[in-house]
Order: sequence, then structure tokens, then C-alpha cells
Amino acid sequence: MPAMSRGANVALTREIPGLSRILVGVSWNAGAERLVQDNLVLGTVLCDADSKALSPEHFVFFNQLTSPEESVAQRETALAGDDEQVEIDLTAVPAEVTRVVVVLYLNDGTAQRRTLGQLRELTVVVREAPGSRELVRSENLASALSGETALVLGEVYRHQRDWKFRVLGAGYTSGIAGIAADYGLPL
Repeated sequence: MPAMSRGANVALTREIPGLSRILVGVSWNAGAERLVQDNLVLGTVLCDADSKALSPEHFVFFNQLTSPEESVAQRETALAGDDEQVEIDLTAVPAEVTRVVVVLYLNDGTAQRRTLGQLRELTVVVREAPGSRELVRSENLASALSGETALVLGEVYRHQRDWKFRVLGAGYTSGIAGIAADYGLPL
């Protein structure tokens, strides 16, 4: 299976009828940069048609492990070689959610002069749940990074009656503050 490049998308539920739960995982290699690796945070934002979070409670990350209706949940233990994972129950995502945006950021990266550009490898993968069978894998997103401290990895989004996944790889030099501003989240 070829790696998906930035901007590429795939029709998940059209290609796999009956697909109801997925894992979105991220894996990285920071080489000797342990401070970067140890401070990476995976998060998801459940967005409406205007690409804004439904509420602050619809930002799922290490301090808020599930969305209010529990359709999106941060996994405590990642499977299948991923460093971090989030599980999405596509059938339970509220109707007003048009996209689930998957982000990665450095916790206190800006203040510590750490960047995602220090990563050697960074990929996002979509797996079938249960079972962890790989459905989609991105290209190495690290190769295009330099001074970014946050990144929108991809999004799971509604398209008519189906769910699709798109690789984005959109970076922010302003860290989580930039993501929060774009998606209407208070800091």
C-alpha cells in the first residue's frame, strides 16, 4: 500500500462497508531528541460545519480523555507500533460534527525552543478497530517540518453519508495556541 501524501484522501466507509470504529495513530522517531519525543501530545478536535470545536469539552487530549458523548477517546495504551492513538466510534459521533481533526503538538515546545522539525520520522495511520488492521498510512510528514511546534496531521470527515480521511500535515509555529485560535478553543 503506497503512503498517502499531504492533501490525499480516502473514502473509508465507502471502501469498507460496515466500518464503524477506527483507530487513528501516530508514530514518530526523534532520534536522540528525547525532550522532543517526551513532550509530544496527540489531540483531536470535534468540529462543526464552520470548522470550530463544538465546545472546549470536544477537544480530546491527555487531560480530557473522551469527548462528552464518548465517540472519541484517547487510548491509554497504543497498539500495533503506534506511539499514541485515539479511537473513533463513527456511529456515535454527533450529527453536528462534520470533521474530527487530529493534531500533534509539543507541550511547552515554544518556550523551550523545541520544534517538530527535530523529528526524523512522523506518520499518521488509520486502523480498523478492533483488530488494528492498517487501512491508511501517510507519507513521512517530518521531512517538510522545520520550526513548527504543532501540526494538524489529518482529519476524519463526513462526505455525504460516508466517512473519509484526509492527510493534512499543516504546521503551526505558534504551537497549540495557533490550533486553539483556528478551531475556536479557549486556552
